[in-house]
Amino acid sequence: MKPPDSAPPVLEMRSVEAAYGPFRALFGVSLHVGEGEAVGILGANGAGKTAVARVASGLVPPNAGAVHIGGVDMSGENAYKFARAGVAHAPEGRSVLATFTVRENLELSFRRALGRRGVKSGLDRAFDFFPRLGERRNQIAGTLSGGEQRMLSLARVLVEEPRLLIADELSLGLAPIIIDEVYRILESIRGAGTSLLIIEQHVTYAQNLCDRIVLMDHGQLDWVGPAQQAGDALAARLFSPNSPRQ
Repeated sequence: MKPPDSAPPVLEMRSVEAAYGPFRALFGVSLHVGEGEAVGILGANGAGKTAVARVASGLVPPNAGAVHIGGVDMSGENAYKFARAGVAHAPEGRSVLATFTVRENLELSFRRALGRRGVKSGLDRAFDFFPRLGERRNQIAGTLSGGEQRMLSLARVLVEEPRLLIADELSLGLAPIIIDEVYRILESIRGAGTSLLIIEQHVTYAQNLCDRIVLMDHGQLDWVGPAQQAGDALAARLFSPNSPRQ
């Protein structure tokens, strides 16, 4: 599954196994994301999608196998070292400071990442990417809509122009019109040079953005191929007479 060129992929997971305490979540997972590439991971709840995201960002160490970032073995390193290597993780849910304003949420993140002098440029860039946040800069974050909170969580991690953005279920619970906007933003982020690992349940959104799709089932890779073939591959599995979902 290595890319055809000689440049190391932004992310490469080699035969990774991982667990949450006694519960094994991943079994021999190998995948990669190349420079400028967008890869989607699809699967039912409990398939192991979020476990891949957490291992790829250093939040969960692998029990076996290896995780490489830009060709460097990062297996077992702390999450902050993954962040320093250019990995940004937008987790499932609305990870914002609910009692702070939009601007205060961003300023706290940017001051930590860029220093005091970098806050203004960080805010300018965030509001360019997310004009809706600029309109609501003085609004309390907890009063934003679900889609706006997802945008804010994205804006907080994008200021450092990561090499790889791991976006976990950003569409979950959102209206289609808001999902469309979130995915337009992801396309812009990719256009600016960031590679994407998209954890998703909706095949159409993933197909429209990604180059390749990975289907997961019970902690294992079930299928890997071009994005436009993912719908047929998923349907074949759902309606197979041997499918455990029947």
